[in-house]
Amino acid sequence: MNQNSFKEALADLDITLSKEQEEQLEKYYQLLIQYNRVMNLTGITEKEEAYLKHFYDSLTIVKAIDLNKDLKLCDIGTGAGFPGIVLKIVFPNLKITLVDSLQKRINFLNEVITQLHLTDIEAIHSRIEEYGIISREIFDVVTARALAATNILLEYATPLVKVGGYFIPLKGKIDQEPSYEHAAKVLNMQLVDEQNFLLPIENSTRTILKFQKKSITNKKYPRAFSQIKKQPL
Repeated sequence: MNQNSFKEALADLDITLSKEQEEQLEKYYQLLIQYNRVMNLTGITEKEEAYLKHFYDSLTIVKAIDLNKDLKLCDIGTGAGFPGIVLKIVFPNLKITLVDSLQKRINFLNEVITQLHLTDIEAIHSRIEEYGIISREIFDVVTARALAATNILLEYATPLVKVGGYFIPLKGKIDQEPSYEHAAKVLNMQLVDEQNFLLPIENSTRTILKFQKKSITNKKYPRAFSQIKKQPL
């Protein structure tokens, strides 16, 4: 996906970039490549692939929610900043928190935030389950991209979401995942939308799930799963 086809695809999502936003995305890509030489941030380094599989893919969340509102959004297990950094560039109105367990990635994210002059965004070094203990029910939206099975993600994300707020994981194929229905029921998270589509050009499968939180999370909710690891798309 070259930059022209990228902008054309975004138009189908009702997204129009300013010149400044185009420059910020390009600088983000250059920083990603620069830092990837000394640390493992991504296996996707070709520019056209990065614009498709990182930038465009991150922005498909708008299929499930209007991000033009003033929302507090948390990107758990953000890795190199997908989707959180991309969402901040394109929707500067959002107040974004990026959470990752590896300090080296947090250092990279802070450098991106500084270089791109982004505001109302912070990168937190923490395991997700530990961050959830001190940050309960404060986010309008929590998201995660290519991180873990949905039933596991529900456990980690739910404590962070406000009652009435949403957890919106961005997934590849989900037909081989364990069922998430029981976890959703226990956590009082209701599936209110599911978007299934193909990524342009390569036609790979994508699914966006949208869960709404119906009641306060039990403060004694146990940690039932081992530490989750970032999964490649």
